[in-house]
Amino acid sequence: MEYVQERVTTLHDFADTVPDAPTDRTSVVVPMTEHAHASHTTERILTTLERVDPARVVVALRADEQNVSKIHEWLSSYEFACETVWCGGPRVQERLRKAGLDGPHGKGRDVWLAIGVASDNEYIVFHDADTETYSERHINRLLFPLARDYSFVKGYYARIEENQLYGRLFRLFYVPIVRALAERQSAPVVEYLAAFRYALAGEMAMTTALARQLRLPRGWGLEVGVLGNAFEHAGFAGSAQTDLGVHEHDHRAVGGPQGLGGMSVEVGAALFHALADNGVHPDYELLRERYHKTATTLINQYAEDAAFNGLDYDSTAEHGQIKEYAKAVQPPKKDTRLPAWENAPIDPHAVSNAARLDMNEQI
Repeated sequence: MEYVQERVTTLHDFADTVPDAPTDRTSVVVPMTEHAHASHTTERILTTLERVDPARVVVALRADEQNVSKIHEWLSSYEFACETVWCGGPRVQERLRKAGLDGPHGKGRDVWLAIGVASDNEYIVFHDADTETYSERHINRLLFPLARDYSFVKGYYARIEENQLYGRLFRLFYVPIVRALAERQSAPVVEYLAAFRYALAGEMAMTTALARQLRLPRGWGLEVGVLGNAFEHAGFAGSAQTDLGVHEHDHRAVGGPQGLGGMSVEVGAALFHALADNGVHPDYELLRERYHKTATTLINQYAEDAAFNGLDYDSTAEHGQIKEYAKAVQPPKKDTRLPAWENAPIDPHAVSNAARLDMNEQI
């Protein structure tokens, strides 16, 4: 058993507890694609939410028009207060266009829209829709620190599946790049980014006041973008992380447009924008070299850890991944982050009303 505290308060799972938490003052935001419709994993998550019974559940839905109605009907069959935001609805899209906020779609944009709709409660919890080991403990554990005057909470967990280590993008890209940065940078933002045990976890919670200050990347850099904002508005003293046990998620290939290689580019861009916001501008060529060296050392360590636990481990495949991820170590391109809701050129109620009208037209 370990008691290690990081630079942010770290809550350990010593007793398998479900702590008291203010679920009655909480909105739960779940980004969802049409592929999650009626899946066993998503149904288990929704059934669990029935037992937790938060004040509100907001599903940020990305789906083709022909599938929206049946997905909404399915979501409405569960016994909790649920609002489905069709992120691709024509009225929502038009509102964004008129506000000058049209642009690339992705998970980050979907979550940003949901924050605008969900911000009528004191707290917001975020989690993905593909967690096979989802438990009612998760929401309570994420909320517990918020009731004790923290403003940002991140979940962390182990990714052990099929007798091997997963969490590849975090293990093989995020961890070594942040360690490589820390070798030459003593900036507090780098220390903050290194303090979280699973920085790429989609499971997190925050006060609604903090959520309204987030400038979110539009795509896969969402989690790192949130960390950058949390550093600015919550800092070390206002942040915590909590143990959510062992998680099983859907897996992605490394290659392809939706693969981990492409995701690493977006995660890297979000990371480097967060650094630039705080005055850190690395030498990218040198950083790429240090990244490769640091990642290689980590692969050797992961191999020993896997052997110790009797897990399968393919070092050759892992080395191939770091070559792919090294391409993401580059200066960030144009900043397309969405504005914080507290000063956005659009009223969240207008988005909420547009989403309702879009949905009503489908049902």
